[in-house]
Amino acid sequence: MPWAKYSSVILASMLKFFAGPVTGVALGLEWWETTICTIIGMMLSVVLFVFLGTAIQNLIARYRSQKPRLFSKRTRMAVKVWKRAGITGIALLTPLLFTPIGGTLIAVSFKVSRFIIISQMLLWGVIWGVIFTVGVYWIRSLA
Repeated sequence: MPWAKYSSVILASMLKFFAGPVTGVALGLEWWETTICTIIGMMLSVVLFVFLGTAIQNLIARYRSQKPRLFSKRTRMAVKVWKRAGITGIALLTPLLFTPIGGTLIAVSFKVSRFIIISQMLLWGVIWGVIFTVGVYWIRSLA
């Protein structure tokens, strides 16, 4: 079992979801191994920030030198998604637009229950994990 390769894919997808499949291809893993590690990486990040999200937001606010702008492009987009689709929309767009950390912190800031955040992120993480991984492996096979 190539644990170092698996942990590299997991770490990459914890920070940026799309980096998981790219790392898996670069390390020569099978597509299903890459998919599983990508999903695990996203969900580790989601679970960590669901349980520590409020504390992390408070810590950042304490050490921030100036108050953040209330309405930036990112906050406007998050509010627009929230109004249209709720937690499902946030979870759907987390792998695409937000990072697993960013999407989770957005969901936590809207006071969604932990169970719902984790279940929605898992659902969309599995769907996008398969799509991204198969897509990256398919593109690789063309070369």
